[in-house]
Amino acid sequence: MGGFCLTLHTQDELRTLLQSARTIAVVGHSDKPYRTSYRIASYLRQAGYEVYPVNPLLTSIDGQAVYADLASVPAPIDIVNVFRRSEHLHDVVQEAIAAGAKAVWAQVGVEDATAAAAAQAAGLPMVMDRCIMVDHRSLIA
Repeated sequence: MGGFCLTLHTQDELRTLLQSARTIAVVGHSDKPYRTSYRIASYLRQAGYEVYPVNPLLTSIDGQAVYADLASVPAPIDIVNVFRRSEHLHDVVQEAIAAGAKAVWAQVGVEDATAAAAAQAAGLPMVMDRCIMVDHRSLIA
């Protein structure tokens, strides 16, 4: 069951977020094509988003630069898509707030009440425990 904070409660609000976004930073982007983060990031690129991989352990993925953290991403971030375990979500939310991101989207299985509270206190829309690709396919594509 998906969890939300702030105003992202309806399918229309999720659709609006996905339609208005242009730039997505994928935190935990893998360089392995069989990994979910790699496949979903590829889908997002094909759907027309500018995708910035964020992973401090890598320097490039398929020739594209990888950024060590959200602060290093060279463009305004519309959505931070999180592929990290739930215990890391609070730190990612703090980075997203500091980087001026417009929203955080935590993938299926990733949720944390403390992170949600921090996002809410900062006025940062957040989606948790939902797949951005599944929602994009059902709401946009």
